[in-house]
Amino acid sequence: MKRFFIGLLAVVGAFTLLFVGAIIGLAFLGASSKPGVPGAVVLELDLHEPLSEHVGEDSLASAFGANKPTVRDVVEALEKAGGDTRVKMLVARVGASPGSVAVVQELRDAVKAFRAKGKKAVAYADTFGEDGSGTGAYYLASAFDAVYVQPSGDLSITGVGTETPFFRDALAKVGVKPQMGKRYEYKAAVNSYTEQTYTEPHREELERYLTSVVEQMAAGVGEDRSLSAEQVRAAIDEAPLLAARALELKLVDGLLYRDEVYAKVKEEAGADAKLLFLEKYLERAGRPHTTGPVVALIYGTGAISRGESSGGNPVSGEGGMGSDTVSAAFRKAVDDERVKAILFRVDSPGGSYVASDTVRREVRRARDKGKPVIVSMGTYAASGGYFISMDADRIVAQPGTLTGSIGVYSGKLVTQEAWDKLGVNWEPLGVGKNATMYATSREFTPEQLAKNEGFLDRVYEDFTAKAAAGRNLPVEKLRAVAKGRIWSGTDAKERGLVDELGGFPVALRLVREVAKLEGDDVRLELFPKKKGTAEVVAGLLGNDQGDNSDDVQAGVRPTAAWAPITAQLQALHRLGVQLGLAGERPRVLSTPVPETRW
Repeated sequence: MKRFFIGLLAVVGAFTLLFVGAIIGLAFLGASSKPGVPGAVVLELDLHEPLSEHVGEDSLASAFGANKPTVRDVVEALEKAGGDTRVKMLVARVGASPGSVAVVQELRDAVKAFRAKGKKAVAYADTFGEDGSGTGAYYLASAFDAVYVQPSGDLSITGVGTETPFFRDALAKVGVKPQMGKRYEYKAAVNSYTEQTYTEPHREELERYLTSVVEQMAAGVGEDRSLSAEQVRAAIDEAPLLAARALELKLVDGLLYRDEVYAKVKEEAGADAKLLFLEKYLERAGRPHTTGPVVALIYGTGAISRGESSGGNPVSGEGGMGSDTVSAAFRKAVDDERVKAILFRVDSPGGSYVASDTVRREVRRARDKGKPVIVSMGTYAASGGYFISMDADRIVAQPGTLTGSIGVYSGKLVTQEAWDKLGVNWEPLGVGKNATMYATSREFTPEQLAKNEGFLDRVYEDFTAKAAAGRNLPVEKLRAVAKGRIWSGTDAKERGLVDELGGFPVALRLVREVAKLEGDDVRLELFPKKKGTAEVVAGLLGNDQGDNSDDVQAGVRPTAAWAPITAQLQALHRLGVQLGLAGERPRVLSTPVPETRW
């Protein structure tokens, strides 16, 4: 029997090695047999799903290349195509919003740059929002030369809105008591638990953010469609619009089905033009920014925590930014003599105060060692996301980027009464006067509450002092725009929190200026380095790669791709975190990003 099991294990091991070897072999075979780009091309871009900011390096899919394009992929593909004589046109399906306000603005900039090089871009949709708002999708489409919608479609460009749940009374009914503190009145992260409606500061900051977005959109659509901002606002207030009415208002150029749109595109592009997906074009033609001085590209995406970054969590459904991983990437970039500057792409609502300060320290150290750091903000860089950005040489944000929220919160939800109703008694036991201070089964003592308040004061003072120093602002002026308040990128620029508005191209221009780099281009290299197939497989099997701590930390914690993921599990996880049953106590430098409906 013993020999049987030994033999069985040997067979399983052999098959495993053969399987892994086959995967690696197929990867190399695929890489060596890629077709080229045809002599005449019409690029196709399908934006029916939101784009990711960054794909982690923790799965076999990442080793073969991302299946779905990221924001950077689309931006760089259009940049490359703009100067490629083989590319005749771009046709894009934009019936759904490809992402946040900032993502749409990043794509609009890329489309306009593509058009500025003499290329034509056509957008079409079966409908712009059948069961909900199509405002974001149309905002993107308006940047194209022509916009078509199916005759049976709508233009549901109803504006921009959000919805916030408030649980205070519900929590009271089930016996849950919030004990939460914040700095200061605009820090709305805890309001869902402590309030039953918007406080005046909470309402004020959200209304101003949404108003700023609508102002940006109305101005942008008006410019693109040769309309006034007032005409666009009037159309928004009249929406949802039938397709025929949208044509009357000059919001679209025609009512056509997909086959009719493609017939027009092929006629204009020429009979020899072949269709090619944008991501396939990028894969075959190669990225731009491959020659010149080396600039390290480091991503800081997701909620910030101590330790290593993680890929998509099978329960929470979210990836995370680990301070160890990002810090190690900075150290490697600093130590690499080829690297002349660092482009730090931040897309985070914040998280741990300590982890945020760890990353901020590496940004400062990079600058002190002669490596300029330029931050490019994505959808949001708020609270801890702003903390890790504020010491950079320059900060770039899109007009619609949600940023700021310079503030802090901490506390707990006391759940003992709720458990009492179920006949469950959680009995804390600890050695040390405050060993169970954050236990959710007991309220803070007056002394513990004072300690929590003191902690909030200390963090807020540290945050604002470091932000003032990083932004070269008087502390009093910085604190006047802090108080936990969120700002749009446009409003943040007016208040000195960011330097310029734009995306990757603007950030790269600032990299060249600040680092005093010669030439018109740079070689953009991702840090940490993209993993090869063998490294990814080894990581999934639990084998660390690297000779030292920086090698290990400058990576992503692997997540089993086959782990069962369900919306129900994710909902239970979020509820557990809110009730103090899962995870640690609430993050203290975090912003509840409004789910913008548009």
